[in-house]
Amino acid sequence: MVELKTDTSIDAMYEAGQVVARALTAVREAADVGVPLLELDALAHDVLRGAGATSPFLGYRPSFAPTPFPAVICASVNDAIVHGIPDGYRLRDGDLLSVDFGAELGGWVGDSAISFVVGTPRPADLRLIETAERALAAGIEAAVVGNRIGDIAHAIGSVCRAAGYGVPDGFGGHGVGRRMHEDPPVPNEGRPGRGLPLRHGMVLAIEPMLVASGRDGYHAAPDGWTLRTDDGSRAAHVEHTVAVTEAGPRILTAR
Repeated sequence: MVELKTDTSIDAMYEAGQVVARALTAVREAADVGVPLLELDALAHDVLRGAGATSPFLGYRPSFAPTPFPAVICASVNDAIVHGIPDGYRLRDGDLLSVDFGAELGGWVGDSAISFVVGTPRPADLRLIETAERALAAGIEAAVVGNRIGDIAHAIGSVCRAAGYGVPDGFGGHGVGRRMHEDPPVPNEGRPGRGLPLRHGMVLAIEPMLVASGRDGYHAAPDGWTLRTDDGSRAAHVEHTVAVTEAGPRILTAR
């Protein structure tokens, strides 16, 4: 069931989204060669505490997970697409890092992700990230009253495929509100004009995931959480929480 949010609720979700934005900005500024992923997780946790917010990630355990998630950020390095668990790994020059983060404030959730290169970037990684951000922008642009979920999916997938990148099947965006994952699902590929109509008050987490090689295959790592590309190629993941309104898309996690 899709819950339509009131304008007041969307304003409250914006406050949660701004906690997310501040945390991701802080993590990106702190990420450097030699910095352990656990240090970035601790920094994000500090932002939550300072805002009086809590983490929808910490302790989260969906049906596929063997254990509750043990951190407040997902930190996915290089061939990890999503759901990477931060550990003692120290970032290396040229690592492609994707960070996903959520905050719950006043009973509402914000959810966003960024991808960036630590240290000296490879041109291929910069192209991958830039395409992911263009796909996200295209998906947001399609999130307007009168369109359908398939229009968002088609906009994202078209940008990714035109650039020659893979799109992992079965993973994409979702509704967000009182809980981190709500209806409706928002695929990263689809047919325009299909799916649920978009209405004022729908709030969606739109999140493209791209695989550099152009192949779509992935597998779960032994930790049961991290999804890695089958061929070892690099991946990027970006995300915003977006409200569908009569005035157009409103990005609640804008940085």
